[in-house]
Amino acid sequence: MSNRIAPKLLAEFIGTFAFVFIGAGAAAVVGDGVGLPGVVAIAFAHGLTIMVFAFAYGSVSGAHMNPAVTVGVLAAGAMRPGEAAGYIVSQFIGGIAGALLLSTVLGGAGTGLGTPALAHNLALGATTLTITPAQGFMIEAVLAFFLVTVVLSTAVAGRAGSLAPLAIGMTLTLNIIMGGALTGAAFNPARALGPMVVTGNFTDVWLYMAAPIVGAIVAAVLHTGLARLIREQVTTISPASTPAE
Repeated sequence: MSNRIAPKLLAEFIGTFAFVFIGAGAAAVVGDGVGLPGVVAIAFAHGLTIMVFAFAYGSVSGAHMNPAVTVGVLAAGAMRPGEAAGYIVSQFIGGIAGALLLSTVLGGAGTGLGTPALAHNLALGATTLTITPAQGFMIEAVLAFFLVTVVLSTAVAGRAGSLAPLAIGMTLTLNIIMGGALTGAAFNPARALGPMVVTGNFTDVWLYMAAPIVGAIVAAVLHTGLARLIREQVTTISPASTPAE
């Protein structure tokens, strides 16, 4: 392992480890049946963790802490495939390690360790809602699309400057407020797989692995397409704005 990549992989491991330990830990401690205040608490636990570690490690690795984000950055042409593979491995290891420590401090896997799950008979007003795998896939993909779009448009494109971690953390928070009760709102394969491995509960694992990747790739394609259109527009306008000789 080169001296250049080692700090990046360590940063991704630590960041993902913290994200799962705190985020999934909040979900495990708060549990079900607490309504919107509980969802908001879980959302802020995830969002604030991403924000502070993005401030801490953004200059080291970009602070992806999510294989879907790494795939999105790769698809946008902002990193090399070998580096992306190393990031993803470090993120998955960090997620599993975070869930293992969480299991230790909570006395086992009885709480579920914040493992994401599709809603069944969720009370919404006068009706109940059950999320099908197809609906869950769509929700997880769309939430990942939002997150990766913000990452590419702020941290990668450099448009938000030092405020990029705040934008990313708030996007993650808002995503979970909307989707937390519906799918668990992981939209992060490492966040989902860590608790699944430790609890042995792999229900809908394919959905939580694949949907965020699909959303990330769509975000990258649209991001690069939009950037190309903007460049073409600037190129078209510039000659017209030049005074004639």
